[in-house]
Amino acid sequence: MADNNRAVVFENARDMRVESLAFPKLEMPNGKSAPHGVILRIVATNICGSDLHIYRGSFPVPQGMVMGHEMTGEVIEVGTDVERVKVGDLVSVPFNVACGRCRNCKARHTEICENENVNPAVACGAYGFNLGDWTGGQAEYLFVPYADFQLLRFPDRDQAMEKIRDLALLSDILPTAFHGLMEAGAKPGSTVYIAGAGPVGRCGAAAARLLGASCIIVGDYYQDRLDLMKNNGCETIDLSQDVPLTDQIEAILGEPMVDCAVDYVGLEAHGIGREAEDMNPAYALNQVIDATRPGGATGVIGVYGPDPLAKSKAEQEGTFPIDFGKAWIKSPRISAGQAPIMHYNRELMMAILWDRMPYLSDMLNTKIISLDETPDAYATFDTGVSDKFIIDPHSLVPA
Repeated sequence: MADNNRAVVFENARDMRVESLAFPKLEMPNGKSAPHGVILRIVATNICGSDLHIYRGSFPVPQGMVMGHEMTGEVIEVGTDVERVKVGDLVSVPFNVACGRCRNCKARHTEICENENVNPAVACGAYGFNLGDWTGGQAEYLFVPYADFQLLRFPDRDQAMEKIRDLALLSDILPTAFHGLMEAGAKPGSTVYIAGAGPVGRCGAAAARLLGASCIIVGDYYQDRLDLMKNNGCETIDLSQDVPLTDQIEAILGEPMVDCAVDYVGLEAHGIGREAEDMNPAYALNQVIDATRPGGATGVIGVYGPDPLAKSKAEQEGTFPIDFGKAWIKSPRISAGQAPIMHYNRELMMAILWDRMPYLSDMLNTKIISLDETPDAYATFDTGVSDKFIIDPHSLVPA
């Protein structure tokens, strides 16, 4: 067994580095023994759009933190209390760290686990995100607690490796995208507006197709991202055009609003047209609320929180101006927060394994990279390219 663990660490804003760290132990961040945990050899670990908030400095984390929260791996060591997960199993790791024992976990709200061993500061734990001091998974190896509860085991290893580019999305962005649509009430025949054609927004478009949505409209500033969506059956809106969003929706649908709208952007949003040059943390949020029809619903999946890069003191502290007065008359339903990955990941795994989402890889434009290529990939991803970067630390992903 290896005696060290190479990993991507946060040095400073826009400065990621690959360093050699100690091999993980079956031990919680607070030092408690974790016989309920396992050690994984990482097979695939992705760069997420949420990681870019950290990379840019919008989401503060401690120097030296190991990055990453989208992991798929092979079990190489199990704790004495682990009964259902075996050495050799290929598994997906939900990015939410959850105990399976508290009130919220028992209600399948694993995104807000209340166990103080997961996070003593707030009811939310996550790998590589300064939420409970959990080591991230952009590494060769990873410790995962509460393994019998947490891990999603793929039923057939060979089949899983053939579809690993798609299955690697189950740890976060595909269930997260699906959750946004569920919160927005998407169903067969729904008209849907998706704010943002980054990887999670593109997963949202793929999930909307799986759900049988009728017109799927995606808005973004990057033409290559919009081209990916257009080539996969979506309508697109170029947000750099100086035309109100609702007017552009009306040009497509014949009416200025949709049944369901989802904000997949978060606090690093920009405006439309001439306003697009300036960052406006609440822009995408207000945009999707405005684009949702009366009686419809809005999902807010993009990350919001205190933003040290914001212009105003209120926004730096996490208080954003929401156009609630204008929206109130529409009887709005607005749901926000992290996704409970375990609420959806098994069903989405089965959809992938049975080829119900054959367009997923085309929409995501996945690109396999090595661990050493990761710092440069962060810089490239930050330019708005249409790639979804999947890190392969052990050269295990088939060409």
